[in-house]
Amino acid sequence: MKKTEIQLIRNATLKIRYAGKTVLVDPMLSATGSFMSFITPEKNSNPTVSLPFSAKKVVDKTDLVLVTHTHPDHWDPATIETLDKEIPLFVQPADKEAISSAGFKNVTPVDDKAEYGEIKIQRTIGKHGPNETLDILGQVSGYVLSAEGYPTLYIIGDCIWDSDIEKQLKTYRPDIIVTNSGGAMLMGQYRILMNAEETVKVAQTIPTATIVATHMEALDHCMTTRAELRNIAKAKNLNILVPENGETVTF
Repeated sequence: MKKTEIQLIRNATLKIRYAGKTVLVDPMLSATGSFMSFITPEKNSNPTVSLPFSAKKVVDKTDLVLVTHTHPDHWDPATIETLDKEIPLFVQPADKEAISSAGFKNVTPVDDKAEYGEIKIQRTIGKHGPNETLDILGQVSGYVLSAEGYPTLYIIGDCIWDSDIEKQLKTYRPDIIVTNSGGAMLMGQYRILMNAEETVKVAQTIPTATIVATHMEALDHCMTTRAELRNIAKAKNLNILVPENGETVTF
């Protein structure tokens, strides 16, 4: 397999070097305390930690951007201000109008499949929480990236574990799986992201894959910590990597 690099920037923001391209995923570039708390909405508490380096450096040399959905922790005003309006963006169809209306000129809605250079992009489905939350949270997506000679990479997105995720894992049999594992809670009542237990299920479903767990310790409603997930992965001898902000893992 040819070299692939995944750099966790912060939360779900990734910079992936794959098939000769640099892919920016779910950019959240705001300074700390720029947008509302997900626990106490009248306060501005998020993000809770700073970027590991400047927003300009985050977007530097990016070839294309993947957006799983447009909640502010995945697509924010600082991103709209920072990104070149001509940059290629691949988005779920539900978000095309909102992103285009922000001035971006090269927005491709991925209904099912798309391509960029050697990279094949397959959109996947999932639920951003139990049924009671879906009207509030709306549609979210994931993406499977593949290219000749490169590992297959599945970015699950803001999804909880369910039969759709299990089916897609078994269909695409990815070599690398990015999970959003922060165990976020909506209104203190509904869990709307995978937690440590569900991340373990992903790892056990495709034991040959390497899991890269993200979306932790950057927002005030994410309950799962890096230490918790690392400890569980070690105890169960699972191939789960839990990078720090700014850290790059290489395959």
